[in-house]
Amino acid sequence: MPRVDPSTVALPRRLLIFGGFFFVVCFFSSSSVNASVHSYIGKKFAPKGNAFVLHGGSEGLFASLPDPNATAGLGDAFIRFEKITFTRMEQSVENSKSTDPIVVQAIIFEVEDRETIGGSAYGGQRAVCCTPDLAKLGACTQGKVIYRPSSRNPNWPQVLAATFNGKDLVATLPSQSIPITRTGMYNLYFIYCDPALNGLVIDGKTVWKNPTGYLPGRMAPLMNFYGFMSLAFVILGIFWFSQYVRFWREVLPLQNCITFVIALGMFEMTLWYFEYAKFNETGFRPMGITFWAVTFGTVKRTVSRIIILVVSMGFGVVRPTLGGLTSKVIMLGATFFLASEILELVENVGAVSDLAGKARLILVLPVAFLDAFFILWIFTSLSKTLDKLQARRLMAKLDIYRKFTNALVVAVVVSVCWIGYELYFKSTDVYNEQWQNAWIISAFWQVLSFALLCVIAALWAPSQNSMRYAYSDDGTEDFEREDSLFLLKPGPIPSKDARSSASLMEAKLTVSTNATASHDEDREEDKRE
Repeated sequence: MPRVDPSTVALPRRLLIFGGFFFVVCFFSSSSVNASVHSYIGKKFAPKGNAFVLHGGSEGLFASLPDPNATAGLGDAFIRFEKITFTRMEQSVENSKSTDPIVVQAIIFEVEDRETIGGSAYGGQRAVCCTPDLAKLGACTQGKVIYRPSSRNPNWPQVLAATFNGKDLVATLPSQSIPITRTGMYNLYFIYCDPALNGLVIDGKTVWKNPTGYLPGRMAPLMNFYGFMSLAFVILGIFWFSQYVRFWREVLPLQNCITFVIALGMFEMTLWYFEYAKFNETGFRPMGITFWAVTFGTVKRTVSRIIILVVSMGFGVVRPTLGGLTSKVIMLGATFFLASEILELVENVGAVSDLAGKARLILVLPVAFLDAFFILWIFTSLSKTLDKLQARRLMAKLDIYRKFTNALVVAVVVSVCWIGYELYFKSTDVYNEQWQNAWIISAFWQVLSFALLCVIAALWAPSQNSMRYAYSDDGTEDFEREDSLFLLKPGPIPSKDARSSASLMEAKLTVSTNATASHDEDREEDKRE
């Protein structure tokens, strides 16, 4: 009977704990959050140079489609300001001695026109707000933002203003829509120049829309991508489940785990597709769907890594249990899950602007470290398992493990190359000018993981010969003993007659050896005499 690892008994209880955690988080996350609808609720301005600035949003927007037959609203791209109000502190009004109007401006510009914002006098330090020196030169109006008309896009940048007159505590920005006539990455900033407005807060919202819906331009291609990936997982699932049903009597525990990963992948891709579709239709990002899409993806990545690790150790194929390593594998998987879940939730749930993910370094580093540890442990275990299989001359299992190793090596090499390209891409695209191609970065990792899953599914697909790869408790696969690495390669098992002949020859050899030894002793004794 194969030994049962006691640490595996606690696994169902741990899964129940994690399941309860997911239920509680999902229960409190069932509402929607703003996405293409950028909300500003009591937000304050931050000083930057000689100005006070609040970033209102950044999105890639495509130009409106010139289709006069389209239904109203479809094909239009715009940025709409709705109920934007600015409120200043009563104390700042009481301390102010000036009764001159004070202006708060909203400025929208395309990223290629960023050099048209700000200026400097006589080549000095660049300023956002007009300085007395620049005002004397007639280049701008003191107390307002410096900007020049764009040479690429007529009538841009677009500048809107709200004015505080006298002792007013509240100023309102007129509600209006800014049509987008040129494709680009657009930025919105709220700016004021007078320090007398210190403590100013903003309330209201802006709505950003592309011709095909509310999805930001950088995310728009991902909706179709996840639709294709859902179809790819369905095709893989049909192949796998047909084999599973056909040879269900020959199914191994490892194949059950692969089935679980394929099912998780189907759910993840489908949830992401519907999340983007809902976002595109309404302009609001559904937090509940986003949470579950992130969670299914994190569970899939965690389970996939654990499966690759335990297969590398030979579990279920060349050894019945992991022994004392079970608790360590579970602990590593749980840690990776928590680190990845937190990182993905921060980057996806409630994401507003169309900027590259900028999660804090403290969240990125643990995931990168754990991934590196997984890779190191996987290849170390694979090396030992391959040596043992070769020493035992288990050629069928050795062949499948060599193919598995080659697939992992290719995946790791491609991953390292893509990480290098990703670093190059982000370092050379500081202002997100390549936003139309940025979706490829995240899509590639989905394609790579799916390709590796297909390879594993092909290698371990259920078949009538599945049991030949299973662990057999016949005494010939004692992989628990580390000293098996140092054993000589055994020859073929001899027949009963051959064993009898060998025993007889061994007996004759023993008698002959003893006789020779006795003769040598007599000769030695004669010499001494």
